[in-house]
Amino acid sequence: MGISWQQLLILLVIVLLIFGTKRLRNLGGDLGGAIKGFKKAVKDEDKDKEEDEKDPELLGKDEQAKPQQKTSAEDKHTQDK
Repeated sequence: MGISWQQLLILLVIVLLIFGTKRLRNLGGDLGGAIKGFKKAVKDEDKDKEEDEKDPELLGKDEQAKPQQKTSAEDKHTQDK
């Protein structure tokens, strides 16, 4: 059976009376901004994942280029000797 268009119209009028158009407009804008931010984050993550898959050798070179840093425990151990 479902909800008819007349029932939806009555429900919309009640919601408008309770919340008002200004609050609903702000809610819609906030919801739209949240969806836009989510889509951007997913797109950026996919782009990063594709770059990692294209050049896995670059990751190895970056890690090798970084100087090895000693931890504080290793520093103390070498100072004691």
